[in-house]
Amino acid sequence: MNDFAPDSAYAPPPQFPVSESPALPPEFPPAMPEASRTPELLKQIRLAVEQVFVGQTEVIHQVLAALLAGGHVLLEGKPGLGKTHLVLALSRTFGATFRRIQFTPDMMPSDVTGHTLYDLGSQSFRVRFGPVFTQLLLADEINRAPAKTQSALLEVMQEAQVTIDGETHALTPPFMTFATQNPIEQEGTYPLPEAQLDRFLVKVLIDYPSAQQEATIVKSVSSAAAGRGLSAEQVQPVCTIEDILHAQAETAAVEAVEAVVTYAVNLTRATRSHGAIALGAGTRGAISLVRVAKAYALMEGRRYITPGDVKRAALPVLRHRVALTPEVAISGQTVDQVLDAVIRSVEAPRA
Repeated sequence: MNDFAPDSAYAPPPQFPVSESPALPPEFPPAMPEASRTPELLKQIRLAVEQVFVGQTEVIHQVLAALLAGGHVLLEGKPGLGKTHLVLALSRTFGATFRRIQFTPDMMPSDVTGHTLYDLGSQSFRVRFGPVFTQLLLADEINRAPAKTQSALLEVMQEAQVTIDGETHALTPPFMTFATQNPIEQEGTYPLPEAQLDRFLVKVLIDYPSAQQEATIVKSVSSAAAGRGLSAEQVQPVCTIEDILHAQAETAAVEAVEAVVTYAVNLTRATRSHGAIALGAGTRGAISLVRVAKAYALMEGRRYITPGDVKRAALPVLRHRVALTPEVAISGQTVDQVLDAVIRSVEAPRA
C-alpha cells in the first residue's frame, strides 16, 4: 500500500477521438507541411530506453505507439526479459511518476485503488490513495489476482479516474497501464475476461534476444558492482510530460482518409468470419487500429495514415481480441499465424 497523494491540480486526461474521415484525394497527401519535432523526440526516447532494454526495438516501437495513442499495453513474455526495466526506463525519459503493483491471489480491490481510514491524530477520515495514483503503472502478473481485483483496474483504465467511497478522483495525464502476463505458468491464475482484454490498446509479445544481444546484456550486467548493470536509473530525461501530451494531441490530429479507415474496418470484420476464429474483434478493435496507425504515421514523420500503417498495427492490436476455435488451437497454430492469413485475405486500398 502506498501513501502517495495526488496533487490538487489534477485534471481529467485529454480525449483521443478518431478523426472524421474526409473523401479520398487523388493521392495521399505529401509529407507534413510543418516540421514537427515529435519524430526526433521519439527517436531520442527509443535510444534512451535501448540503453537498458537491449535487442527489442520493435517492442519499444509498439510501446511508444501506444503511448502516443493514449492507450494501455498488455505485455506478455517469460520471466527475466526486462519488462519492468522497459516501463521504468520509459518513465524516466520524460519524468513521469512510476508505480508497480505485484498482483497476488489474496489482493483486494482497495489494495489497488486505495481506501478511507480514520486518522486518530486529526479525529477525521482521510483517503489513503492506492498505487494507481501515478502516471505509468506496472501491473505485474495481473492474471494472478481474482476477478474483483482485476475489475478494480477497469474504471481506472477506461476513465482515468478512481472512485473511493463515492468520491471520484481524477488521475494526472498521461496515465498508462502496463500489465504483464507469464505465457507459460497458468497454475493459480485467473484469465482476464474478454471485456477487460479489450481495454488494452495493444498486446506486445517480448521474445528472447538474439545470442549476440544476450551476450551483451550478460556482460554489461555482470561487470557492474553486485551485478546491477543496465539499471534504469542511468536513463536520463530527454523531454517533459508536456512534450508527451503535445505529441498525443498531434497523433489525434493525424489524417485518416475514408479509404484507409474502411480498410481497418474490413480487417476487423474479416476476423469475425474467418473459419479458424471462434471470437472476432469488435468495433473497438477497428478504432484501435486507426489510433495506432496514426501513431506509426507520426513516428515516420507523416500527417496521414496509409494501409501499411494499419497492417503494421494489426498484430499487436488484434491478437488479444480474437480467440481461435478449439480444433485450430489444438493443431498448434498461433493467433499471429491466423491473423497473418486474415491480413493477406483483405485487399488494401491503393492511392
